[in-house]
Amino acid sequence: MTELITADLVRLDADLGSDKHDVIRALARVVQDAGRATDVDRLVEDALAREATSPTGLKGGIAIPHCRTEGVEEPTLVFTRLAPPVDFGAKDGPADIAFLIAAPAGGGSTHLQILTKLARALVRQEFTDGLRSAASADEVVALVLDAVADKPKPAAAPVSVEKTPAGTTTTTGATTGATTADSTGAATATAAATRRLVAVTACPTGIAHTYMAAEALEAAAARAGVEIEVETQGSAGSTPLDPATIAAADAVIFAVDVGVRDRGRFAGKPLVSSGVKRPIDDGDGIIAEALRNAEDPNAPRVEGSGGGDEGAAASGAGGHESWGGRTRRVLMTGVSYMIPFVAAGGLLIALSFLLGGYEIVGPYGDIAVNYTLFDLPDPAALGLDHALLDSGLMAYIGALFFIIGKTAFMFFIPALAGYIAYAIADRPGIAPGFIVGGLAANIFNVADPNGVGLPATGFLGAIVGGVLAGLVAHWIAGWSVPKWARGLMPVLVIPLLTSIIAGLLMIVVFGRPIGWLMDQLTDGLSDMSGSYAVLLGAILGLMMAFDMGGPLNKVAYSFAAAGVGGASLAADAPELKIMAAVMLAGMVPPIALALATVVRPRLFNAAERENGKAGWLLGASFITEGAIPFAAADPLRVIPAMMLGSAVTGGLSELMEVSVRAPHGGIFVLFAVDGVLGFLIALAAGVLVGAAAVIALKSTAKAPVAAPVA
Repeated sequence: MTELITADLVRLDADLGSDKHDVIRALARVVQDAGRATDVDRLVEDALAREATSPTGLKGGIAIPHCRTEGVEEPTLVFTRLAPPVDFGAKDGPADIAFLIAAPAGGGSTHLQILTKLARALVRQEFTDGLRSAASADEVVALVLDAVADKPKPAAAPVSVEKTPAGTTTTTGATTGATTADSTGAATATAAATRRLVAVTACPTGIAHTYMAAEALEAAAARAGVEIEVETQGSAGSTPLDPATIAAADAVIFAVDVGVRDRGRFAGKPLVSSGVKRPIDDGDGIIAEALRNAEDPNAPRVEGSGGGDEGAAASGAGGHESWGGRTRRVLMTGVSYMIPFVAAGGLLIALSFLLGGYEIVGPYGDIAVNYTLFDLPDPAALGLDHALLDSGLMAYIGALFFIIGKTAFMFFIPALAGYIAYAIADRPGIAPGFIVGGLAANIFNVADPNGVGLPATGFLGAIVGGVLAGLVAHWIAGWSVPKWARGLMPVLVIPLLTSIIAGLLMIVVFGRPIGWLMDQLTDGLSDMSGSYAVLLGAILGLMMAFDMGGPLNKVAYSFAAAGVGGASLAADAPELKIMAAVMLAGMVPPIALALATVVRPRLFNAAERENGKAGWLLGASFITEGAIPFAAADPLRVIPAMMLGSAVTGGLSELMEVSVRAPHGGIFVLFAVDGVLGFLIALAAGVLVGAAAVIALKSTAKAPVAAPVA
């Protein structure tokens, strides 16, 4: 296997640029010059994309830009000692030493294990001191290769812990670490040695921060005389903690930027939750906080009895998540799981119309039951005047696509409710959430002899019902029950009682008021025409661009997508026009910003210009989130400009009566658009207005925000 680092991958006391993006590009060129890059542009793109998720600057003047990429085929490490230092986003100042860590996208576990050893070494001061004092590239290479070499672990002295009759804990055997904790106010080592902690670390890439955080926690625990075992959920694989170890732990630390796998294993444990970088910056503080929480009966605890990844995994709030943050997380969890049902179902229905014609909504059942691939239907006999190529095969496939798509769409509302409940109560909330979501959609088609059904509360009912089911399940999960009954709680007691309570409340209390509100919304849509429709389109455009994939954006999207399920709607139905306005408005921000970076590149920094290149495709695909990096960097100028452009597009879409039967896909579902010319005109107008607005607003800045284009 090729060495991880060689002398030609080292640059000492080098000036590689004034910002971190320049440094990353320069280090990627070093990889290319050494013959280690198969695609240097892809390497740069992936490293910058990782950097955009969160800064890679660390405490102590260290930076570790890293990525998994198809731009290299062997794990590659580039080291530089920067002169002058460059800001990589660390709180304590710029970095004077930096590693670019490039792992092959399909690299095996051996490669990744080598990189994890390097990551762990970076939190040891003797290693970084050696790098700063190295006199030659060969000396740096020797230090790094020694750090990642396989070394036997020192045998730990046995430690026994026993409970006294009074309930106190005594410890015998060797302990490690200092006699007192740091200045954060932790207990002395003698007291702390009686405590056991477990931790999970995980970062989005799973290469560097995951293992550095683990090493930092282990070192801090050793200084405090605390026993700790860390589960690293990274790219090199994960060895789950022994259940007995978890059971014996006094508290758990989640240092993660992503969801914790099998979170329910830790249910009931006192919890400290943070981002993955906090242990690296303040390992002693997080250990001290865990010890305090272990003693505090009112401390935050891991929720529920089931293993949900979303729970509160990435809130970074240690149980102190704000109500706004919690609301956003809960809603976004439900929406993120809902969208695949909507997208798959809606696109399949649209494809069924392409193949079988809009008339397929009538004979689809007859075709599926009475015909086969070897006995194809006659489109003319079934009234399918618009079947593609007047083909029986196209009509047959179109009927099957319609059935599959309609089935997927029926789960749209239950999935929204189910995963909202899941975000609140973890796994025990899923079944009750789906049940109340089914009630919201009247999936059982409950009706009286005259055909009058239970109130259809739609997506509003799904949101209310999902929250209700989650809160009830979370409340029941907190009951104190005998040990013999604990195993029954998540699989029987919680789902049963939650379904009864939440289901009855939805039918008896909330069903009719929410159903009435949905009826008013539906009637309002039917009555809208002319200037009112244009106003609605503009308002939906404002919502789509305000938070670009956030809760308000998703509310507007859910409002529109709910109407697409009525597949028998005529092409001029208000619901399909609303879907077109929402889709077009959501496409505007990424494309408008991409255009602005081309027209006035000096107004944008290097990272934004790179993001602009991707914005064309993201916007064309109706992925509004492609504009988020721009909005995060300059919200006061970017967001109002994008809202203006999207409002123009939404209003024009309604004015020109564009409609679309597909709930996702952007320009790739033009076959499902009625009024293609209006679709393109509305999109182009909003993009031009948005780009002009953001250029005008950014031009008012007191100084240029970007260096000249190289």
